[in-house]
Amino acid sequence: MIKIQVNNTEKLVEESITISELLSNLNQAEQGIAIAINNQVIFKKDWTNTCLKLNDKLLIIQATQGG
Repeated sequence: MIKIQVNNTEKLVEESITISELLSNLNQAEQGIAIAINNQVIFKKDWTNTCLKLNDKLLIIQATQGG
């Protein structure tokens, strides 16, 4: 297990977990969100092959409607 932060909340996750696997574990839909790891945006096409590492800081940003 490794320790990461998701939106400033500490989580313990399996080593070599991908962004897509984490989102599934969190019951987080992949539609309408953006992901940044350590302040770097990760393209959605890369979520299935980007593995999280010890102490990564993941930010999930939910798109909202408004004006």
